[in-house]
Amino acid sequence: MKQIWSQPDYNSAKTYAHSFIESIEKSYPEATEVLEDGLEDSLQCYSFTPIDFRKIASNNMLEQLNREICRRTTVVGIFPSMDSYIRLVVRYLIEYSEDWSMSYCYINPNTLQQVKGKRQKSVD
Repeated sequence: MKQIWSQPDYNSAKTYAHSFIESIEKSYPEATEVLEDGLEDSLQCYSFTPIDFRKIASNNMLEQLNREICRRTTVVGIFPSMDSYIRLVVRYLIEYSEDWSMSYCYINPNTLQQVKGKRQKSVD
């Protein structure tokens, strides 16, 4: 299944997905139904052409962020109040955001502006 989202473009991903679905349809009818229902939604990463689709096709960044928040809150152990917990998490999120905006840019901001401009033109 991973090969579906490793394809270079939308059409080849869709073609590969349909051939994959046909090959396993008899063995796993319920799984193929779920895959068919969610296929279009899962291939939306291909519609952001200026952005490398591999960067937005997974949620690895979010999972890493959640693991880091969990790690930091586990180190503290017991919080005196919910407010102190929220302050720690928000402080980390602000720090994380600053790191990504200043030093490490996963997706070029100019590319994001291009995508935003194209999407606004298509809406108008």
